[in-house]
Amino acid sequence: MINTIRHILQRLYPYGEFRTGRAVYLTFDDGPIPEVTPQVLEILDRYHVKATFFMVGENINKHPDVFRRVVEAGHSVGNHTYNHQKGIRYSQAEYLANVAKCRETIERHLEEIAGARKIQSGERLLFRPPYGKAWFWQRRALRRMGYRLIYWDVLTRDYDKDVTPEQMVSKIRRMTCPGSIINFHDSVKSNERMLAVLPQAIEWLQQQGYEIKAL
Repeated sequence: MINTIRHILQRLYPYGEFRTGRAVYLTFDDGPIPEVTPQVLEILDRYHVKATFFMVGENINKHPDVFRRVVEAGHSVGNHTYNHQKGIRYSQAEYLANVAKCRETIERHLEEIAGARKIQSGERLLFRPPYGKAWFWQRRALRRMGYRLIYWDVLTRDYDKDVTPEQMVSKIRRMTCPGSIINFHDSVKSNERMLAVLPQAIEWLQQQGYEIKAL
């Protein structure tokens, strides 16, 4: 059943890169924000886990100190557009310009952090479309520009007030398999549920013998 679901997801999101092997990947969207992201970093540090943060450029500019903490802790950073844009609502030119603005923001702030790994020329950058929504031609253009589009196969729905932490934990246990990309949000909307579930999720994954890695 799980393999069938993964196959469907790969067909729906042909540019997502679902990994294989005995590793899983924790990802966090929509930060960085001081109300939530530092608490996520503390939990990840407690369990000696690295993750990937898909960041909104506007939030990076508002909270450069939180961005710095993520980078200095050794986590991966990905592009989540500058204004959290849903691609299907914008023209290709508008959308790509917003993505480029986020990239410029990330690069500029990395330059200000001593010892931070810089983005190399020609490097494939991590990108996740907000809401998972982008037109086919937008995704194709992004790939041609060197972006590696990352979706997920375990959506926790931590942003949904009607989803309980217990339901989130159950879904993670039911859906996770080798190579899974698990989607959380370091946002105010998701804060309470995400922070309640994250330690439980990490403990269960480690008990099952998964290696939790950054993309």
